[in-house]
Amino acid sequence: MEPEEFDSDVLRQFVLAFKKGKLKPIVKSQPVPKNNKGPVKVVVGKTFDAIVMDPKNDVLIEFYAPWCGHCKKLEPVYNELGKKYKNEKNLIIAKMDATANDVTNDHYKVEGFPTIYFAPKDKKNNPIKFEGGDRDLEHLSKFIEEHATKLSRTKEEL
Repeated sequence: MEPEEFDSDVLRQFVLAFKKGKLKPIVKSQPVPKNNKGPVKVVVGKTFDAIVMDPKNDVLIEFYAPWCGHCKKLEPVYNELGKKYKNEKNLIIAKMDATANDVTNDHYKVEGFPTIYFAPKDKKNNPIKFEGGDRDLEHLSKFIEEHATKLSRTKEEL
């Protein structure tokens, strides 16, 4: 509730609207990017559901903080990963500044930076967290290829 003026009538209207299910939650979000055609898609609070929860695509999403040293170190590797898979029709490599945007799904817990999840197209509410491997091109690629529902390219020999 963000009223311009507050009194009992405003509160009453708010509660009635809430009970009728007519309120929309306020989602912290950066502006939606005008150009999002790069190898790594930028996700914001307002586009989380449309991009990450899209049942047509697998999505690898990195939640980062702009001030995080590990995130800064990962950025060139992550861009390289995006380039490697940019021609995959059913796979999106994405990132989201988790300090400036709300994550609108409770299955994506961000407790440190960077946090990386793979959201298979058929299991959006059961994402797979990237844990235990080096955050390099080889390990991230292997993680994608293990969990992707459909890749058009042949798997590379490691």
